[in-house]
Amino acid sequence: MIPLHLSLKNFLSYQQVTLDLRGLHTACICGSNGAGKSSLLESITWVLWGQSRAVAEDDVIHGREAEAQVDFIFENHHQTYRVLRSRHRKQTTSLEFQVSQGFDPHSQSHQFRSLTEKGLRSTQQRINQTLKLDYETFVNSAYLRQGRADEFMLKKPSERKQILADLLKLQDYDDLAERAKDKVRDYKAQATVLEQSLALLAQQLATVSTLAEDCAALQATIADLQQQQAQDQQHLQALQQQQQEQQHWRQTLDWQQQQQQRLGQLLAQLDQDLALAEGQRQQLDQILAQGETISQGYDQWQQLQSQEEIWNQRARGYQEASQRLQTLQQQYQEQTHHLHQQRDRLQQQQEQVQQQQASLQQTLQKKVEVAVAVQTLCLARDRLQQLDQLQVQVTPLLQRQTQIQLQLQASRSRHSSRLEQVQGQLQHLDQQKAQWTRLQQELEQIQQRSAALEQRQGYLDQVREKGLERRSFWERLKAHHRDHETQLEELDQKIAQLQEPGMPCPLCDRPLDDQHWEIVQQQQQRDRQDILDLIWVVKDQTAVSEREIQVLRQEYRQVEQELQDYGSVLERRGQLQQQLRAIEEVEEQRQALATEAEALAYILSQEEFEPELQQELRHLETTLATLAYDDRTHALARGEVDRWRWGEIRQAEIQSAERQYQQLEDQRPVLATQLHQLQQQEVALAHSPLHQEMAQVRQNLEELDYDLDRHTQLRRSLREAQGWQLRYQELVQAQQTYPQVQERIQSLGQQQQLRQQEQQELQGQLEDLRQRLGMVPDLQGDLDRSQQQIQHRRQHLDQQLAALGRLQQQQRQLETLGQQQQQQHNQLHTCRHQQRVHQELVHAFGKNGIQALLIENLLPQLESEANKILSRLSGNQLHVQFITQRARRNSRNSNDKLIDTLDICIADVRGTRPYETYSGGGRRFGSILPFVWPWLASWPSDRGHPCNCWWWMRALVPRTRRAAIA
Repeated sequence: MIPLHLSLKNFLSYQQVTLDLRGLHTACICGSNGAGKSSLLESITWVLWGQSRAVAEDDVIHGREAEAQVDFIFENHHQTYRVLRSRHRKQTTSLEFQVSQGFDPHSQSHQFRSLTEKGLRSTQQRINQTLKLDYETFVNSAYLRQGRADEFMLKKPSERKQILADLLKLQDYDDLAERAKDKVRDYKAQATVLEQSLALLAQQLATVSTLAEDCAALQATIADLQQQQAQDQQHLQALQQQQQEQQHWRQTLDWQQQQQQRLGQLLAQLDQDLALAEGQRQQLDQILAQGETISQGYDQWQQLQSQEEIWNQRARGYQEASQRLQTLQQQYQEQTHHLHQQRDRLQQQQEQVQQQQASLQQTLQKKVEVAVAVQTLCLARDRLQQLDQLQVQVTPLLQRQTQIQLQLQASRSRHSSRLEQVQGQLQHLDQQKAQWTRLQQELEQIQQRSAALEQRQGYLDQVREKGLERRSFWERLKAHHRDHETQLEELDQKIAQLQEPGMPCPLCDRPLDDQHWEIVQQQQQRDRQDILDLIWVVKDQTAVSEREIQVLRQEYRQVEQELQDYGSVLERRGQLQQQLRAIEEVEEQRQALATEAEALAYILSQEEFEPELQQELRHLETTLATLAYDDRTHALARGEVDRWRWGEIRQAEIQSAERQYQQLEDQRPVLATQLHQLQQQEVALAHSPLHQEMAQVRQNLEELDYDLDRHTQLRRSLREAQGWQLRYQELVQAQQTYPQVQERIQSLGQQQQLRQQEQQELQGQLEDLRQRLGMVPDLQGDLDRSQQQIQHRRQHLDQQLAALGRLQQQQRQLETLGQQQQQQHNQLHTCRHQQRVHQELVHAFGKNGIQALLIENLLPQLESEANKILSRLSGNQLHVQFITQRARRNSRNSNDKLIDTLDICIADVRGTRPYETYSGGGRRFGSILPFVWPWLASWPSDRGHPCNCWWWMRALVPRTRRAAIA
């Protein structure tokens, strides 16, 4: 800590004061009692730790002021800090802690950032952590309070050792030891967890061989099941083909039965029509047989009718004749319309037959193409069957090939990853090696500079020794000067006494005469002159000595200024030497990594990893090349079968179309005959009696002549003969209908014969189909059993494949577990190694490690420095001794464990006694120990600071451990 600025306001004896301490190396504060010299130092302890020599907290406030405030700026570890503490009377204390963010050249001041915590205690702890020093250590080392210089000596031995430990910052090693203990516990816990995990992994990995055997057995079982599955599939396909043929025959049988049923219905309808036609013909024969009688009666009735009509026509007039004519016309139109409807229906049927024949003709034209497709389908099925068999052989080989390729790819990835890792390490080592030249050059420069600084250090020691010599000589001159002054005063007194009359001789105390008085007077004058000459010589030598001391002081300051960086230069030299040694050690590692990288690159380039798998892969590739199986060819074969499957469907359609076409050909002449008959009926309708009657009615209308009496008589006669008209109409109608009925009977007979022939043919075909179906057994049961067997076998195969998948998954998991086991083995080795390393660090950083070594190495030096001062003060009569360990006071066993202490013993001519047994002057001499603390600042530079961990670690820890510790 280097003070830079101190500002006080109403603190103790000061109302307002500001001190700028920048640029001062050593400051001396002088003044009369009560001037406030100690108040300045007390202000530093109060602002930093809140403690001072004041009994009450409000006693630090000046006079009757209400507030005291201290503003302190200091530098610590090349960082500028500011502490501002203020106290209000009868109130609380406020504390602010700040750190500099940089120096502002415009305002010529620092820009501070607050580090103040939430509470006063937390802020005080933050300050103590920054200073790494508390109040008790400060007042027992750096600051010796007025009247309390022997405070350190008055403390208990354990408290003395604690203060020494605080001065040496041994608490840092305690913290490091605790951290090392935490690390040991962590690594021990990790090792325990890893051991448990490795035990579980070992139990799980013990099933590797069993899993491999189970996998091999399952693979063999799966291969047998797949072969049996293929055979069952072929058998099922054969059964399905036979069932399809049976189904086709059944469909044909059903269709023919439907045709037979339809023909039966047609024959029944024809029989009914024929029976009706025969009955109609018989009725017509009876009517025609009575034709002559009916004609005569009709002639008679006709005559009467003619007469009646003549007269009736005259009576009814033209209206009745018109109505009759209209009725006849309506009948004629109805008959004509009925004939037209029948003709249109027959023409539509003819068109439908033609359309159906045209459609069927298009289907029949593809008969050759369909036959070729069916033949191609059979060939494609044979090829697909061959490929299915080949697939059964190739599938396990392809699976093994895939497994081997995955294993080879994993091995290649591992080698590639290791090669990349090694190359990365080589690149990192090359970068370190590239720094070797720069570090060597820097080391040479540092060594040259350190050699020059060592020469300057030797010169500084010579200047210091010479300065001490000249200082001692100057003090001796001062002593001589005081002695000569005393002698001169005594001579002056003697000369003054000689001037008094009657004074005796100053030497013999006898009375003096004039002659002897003169002689004594002259002698006294000569002695005075000699003393004056000696005083002048002493003054001259004193002035020369002062000038030499001033020159030596100036030279000492200059050389000391040059040696300010000596410690950092030595530290940098040690760092460079350590880095160069590390680089030299790395070279062997680099050569090993380079060899490994070349080997890995050669293995990857030549594909020489996993030779057994490589050989097995080549054998599999040769076998697969021999089998020449291709999934695409297999897929194309399946697609070819699916693509030509339409041939079977089209073949069945063509067969059905041929039958339908033949049926349509048979219907065409029947429809043509019916249509011709209708055309004849239309021609006959134009010359029918109805048409003639219409003409006759028209003629009657023209020739109408009516008489009422005759008409009435005629009506009476006409009513009597009215029956002959009806019978004659029946006769006429019978004459007209008889040829049609006769033709209809012939037509129905022909149709009946044709339908009977068709029925006989269908009956023969049905008998043939029934015989075929009777000869073929029912395959549905076999199909069901085959499908159930295939389904059962497929389920069993799926179960076996699932079990194989689970086993393979377990194998992969076991492989992963094996890798995890290796990783955990490495982690366990690392944890145990780190545990041992940190266990050694616990001992190294503990009380009996570096701390004890520091104290044991430091106390002899402190003891030596204290004895030098004590010897000079006591004339080599006193000697101080530090004791750090001793047996317990009540211990009687020599093997009891020693306790840590810091006893101070002082030896004199009477023996060696503890410091506490001295009183008065002995204690005054013993209290010189706090003046030795500044010697810590001049600790031997080749070792660095006494708290330098690395220097002491080199003495306590082997080299193999220091790398891990660093």
